Amino acid sequence: MKTSYKKLLLLVLMLPLNLLAQSKLQGVVTDKTTGQPLPGVNVTVKGTNNGVSTNFDGQFSLSNLKNGDAVLFTFLGFKEQTITFSGQNNITVVMQEESSKLDEVVVVGYGSVKKKDATGSASVLSTKEFNKGAILTAENLLNGRVAGVTINTSGAPGSGSEIRIRGGSSLFTSNDPLIVIDGLPIENKTATGSTSFLASLNPSTIESMTILKDASATAIYGSRASNGVIIITTKKGSKNLSVDYNVQFSIGKLQKTVDVLNSSEFVNAIETYFPDETNLLGIDDPTTSATDNLATPGIIEGRILYNTDWQKEIYRKTTETVNQDLTLRGNLFKAVPTRLTLGNTYQLGLRLTNKFTRNSVGLALNPTLFKDHLKLSVNANYSNERNRFTNGVEGGALRFDPTKPVRLDGSIWGGYYENTTSPTELSNTARNPVSELLLRNDTGLVNRIFGNVQADYKLHFFPDLRAVVNVGIDKIKGERSLFLPKYAGTADGNGTSFSGKYGNDQFESSESTNKLFDGYLVYNKQIGKLNLEATAGYSYQKFESENFTTRNRLNPTSAGPETTIDTDLVLIGFFGRTNLTLNEKYLLTLTYRRDGSSRFPTNEKWGNFPAASFAWKMNKDLLKEDSVISDLKLRLGWGITGQQDLPNDARNYYLPIYSTGNTNSQYYFGPETYIVGLPSPTNPFLKWEETTTYNAGLDYGILNNRITGSIDAFYKQSDDLLANVAFADGGNFSNAGWQNIGSFTTKGIELNINAEVAKTENWNWNLNFNATKYERRIKELAFGSNILVGGIGGGTGGTIQVHSEGYTPNSFFVYKQLYDADNNPIEGAYADLNNDGIINNNDRYIYNNPDPDFVLGFQSNMNYKNFDFSFNLRASIGNRIYNNVNSSRAQLNLLKDNTVLGNIPSSALESGFTTTSDVILSDYYIENASFLRMDNATLGYTIPKWIDGKASLRFNIGVQNPFVITKYSGLDPEITGGIDNTIYPRQRQILFGANVKF
Repeated sequence: MKTSYKKLLLLVLMLPLNLLAQSKLQGVVTDKTTGQPLPGVNVTVKGTNNGVSTNFDGQFSLSNLKNGDAVLFTFLGFKEQTITFSGQNNITVVMQEESSKLDEVVVVGYGSVKKKDATGSASVLSTKEFNKGAILTAENLLNGRVAGVTINTSGAPGSGSEIRIRGGSSLFTSNDPLIVIDGLPIENKTATGSTSFLASLNPSTIESMTILKDASATAIYGSRASNGVIIITTKKGSKNLSVDYNVQFSIGKLQKTVDVLNSSEFVNAIETYFPDETNLLGIDDPTTSATDNLATPGIIEGRILYNTDWQKEIYRKTTETVNQDLTLRGNLFKAVPTRLTLGNTYQLGLRLTNKFTRNSVGLALNPTLFKDHLKLSVNANYSNERNRFTNGVEGGALRFDPTKPVRLDGSIWGGYYENTTSPTELSNTARNPVSELLLRNDTGLVNRIFGNVQADYKLHFFPDLRAVVNVGIDKIKGERSLFLPKYAGTADGNGTSFSGKYGNDQFESSESTNKLFDGYLVYNKQIGKLNLEATAGYSYQKFESENFTTRNRLNPTSAGPETTIDTDLVLIGFFGRTNLTLNEKYLLTLTYRRDGSSRFPTNEKWGNFPAASFAWKMNKDLLKEDSVISDLKLRLGWGITGQQDLPNDARNYYLPIYSTGNTNSQYYFGPETYIVGLPSPTNPFLKWEETTTYNAGLDYGILNNRITGSIDAFYKQSDDLLANVAFADGGNFSNAGWQNIGSFTTKGIELNINAEVAKTENWNWNLNFNATKYERRIKELAFGSNILVGGIGGGTGGTIQVHSEGYTPNSFFVYKQLYDADNNPIEGAYADLNNDGIINNNDRYIYNNPDPDFVLGFQSNMNYKNFDFSFNLRASIGNRIYNNVNSSRAQLNLLKDNTVLGNIPSSALESGFTTTSDVILSDYYIENASFLRMDNATLGYTIPKWIDGKASLRFNIGVQNPFVITKYSGLDPEITGGIDNTIYPRQRQILFGANVKF
């Protein structure tokens, strides 16, 4: 009995020790979809600071645990998991990707918010949702992926894009959205020697892109937010070492050319319409040999005839693109999560000499100090961009005589055939387009450094308050050189004569600096059922630029070098935002920004930009937990944003300024020269252009958020439009200048659907569909007068578009073509719309416009075991194009090009038009340009456990621009501005790629 009592007493005494005993938990974390280990997963004990991260192999070891502790596993893009510790020694945790996009973080101005708590109209795309394929510039990662966003990219290598969010908001100034990279707003200005302002950013460094569309979301940026905001967030550092190498190789080819007459058809047309000019066919010298690329020449009446396809001669048969980057992530000095990315891009364009090269370095440092109270973010990027530019030679390729050779033995024009009036004189006709490419050396070089340092400090003595300081810089130095030898036949090389010319050697350079300082405070407090977050701050940004130009260093009589220093542009802003959340279902956001711009006079320098938005999580009040509709949120928003983006030469337009003339504009009095003072146009009443936006949206989730999406309706009105229009006669030092006139509106609706069609261990299928319908209308113009725009080529030139009250901007302004009984157009016959018996400019009418009725996007991503397949489609319905290629060239009289012969499009034989005088303004040339285009299709295969499980390897093959379906007769239906007067064609590319992760 005594022994039993002692044992019981000993057990009671040791019980507290057992309860306080601490143990260690070890294990590995893997991805459910791929089975690969997940490095960088946060493993923490809930309610404590006890935590670790998984290493490169997904392994972790967490000490100081007690029975009953809740161990939380979190990783961006994956569902949180909680494990209760009960003495386990070793576990395996399988994490699943987060299926609900409502839990994504939306980066907004000066902060972030979860998608489910957003009150404004915003879309976010992360790396797994970006477009695949030949992506060389950042904006094409999201082309076709976001409702309300359209992107039109040229076929030139590394070229920029026209980006429009909800159609833009201005008639005459920039409609480009504000681009913000890691908190640094950049200038939408392409540097000298560059292809675009985003060409220097390596897309592989981008983690996410957030598109802010309505004023309630963008007003925090005030003065530059009328056209929407795209916030680019680059990838951050990691504590655990990893290596990621991507390489992609592609082969491209021209797909289509404009249908012009071949040599045989051309000869027949000359014999039919210009029988007296057959002596101009071919060349006289019978000893001339054809080049390797030309068909065997024929002979007519002792003259050699070639069959030269000039369009194919100016393009490479195949192009090559190599795009590769290497990313290293790890803990620098054992305390600083770091990312280093090295990138190289090399792309040949379709035009013979066109190429683009970019070398880039990206560095990110993300240390946290003082027990996570101070978070530092350092982002630094360097790029070296080199370009070989080409001039637009497509027009010359369409016009040049197909019976003439590319090269001519003994030619003084560099060995190329040229149309001449004498041995040393060029005729006033089209130049040899191949010569224009190969004898022209036009190169660009750009060095750019941009980045920022941000410090986010949660006050130790007041943890509800954070202080954030963000300092950034964007410095660009670019140069461009053009050299043409004296024997070049190009118009900007020697004019029309070989004798006594110097050739052309031009040089220009520019330097620009963008400096930023932001400082703001963020207060976050939970007060009962109310969550309050308040932000208030100050922003200062300064833009400096300088340009240097030497016109022709080979010509001693040319003007000397010129240096232009642009007036500094300074933007100052004071901003504030309050987010209120009640019961986690009623959300209110109030925003205010007061901006000052150095572009405006003192009395108009400051603009005020308020905004308000409200959201109600209706599912919490109206829906049952087992409802088919799992999420439902109503959003209402209103706000005002500004526009002040005048060109550099109008930065101080409100001031009376006199500039001095160059060496070509001086007075001579005897032997002395005197500089001339030239008054510049001025407007002391210039003020902000403002856009007011209303937005109503509905976010939804169905079937436990297997299907999510949104519907938005919006209305925008822009007032006091900034426009470069005519002054009253004698009212200024120019006949036109910048003024505030008129207003216009945009209204539309957007739909977005994301669906997880299949979600199993081996089979996943995600779909995205988006649709946009918007309508722009001009509400008011000065004195109700039309403004003619849209310059065209052909004949004596002119304009084909108009801004008119009550109509869409850039509507086509044309004559109404009449047709015969067989529906053939009657040349010179147009409707007398005003019934005055005279056909003149008063009979032109507004007919269609370039805006589409609908814009659609569709993307599919499939994964089956280790295979993946994706594609994306875009469609534009109802947009129209003016075919200036045909209107300016498809007339039979143009077979005679001054003193020589010139080719024409084959469509001239269909219309039978002989002249260009009136027909160029006919609605006959307005065509339906609706299209369906597949941008990319990619098939990949992943080896998840390569090199004894230490790495993964993915191969992929794809095709870029595989097809476009359209009724448009021109080269391509995607035309910027609605006027097709030859474009740089888009190539089709076959892609091969590989990705290795260690």
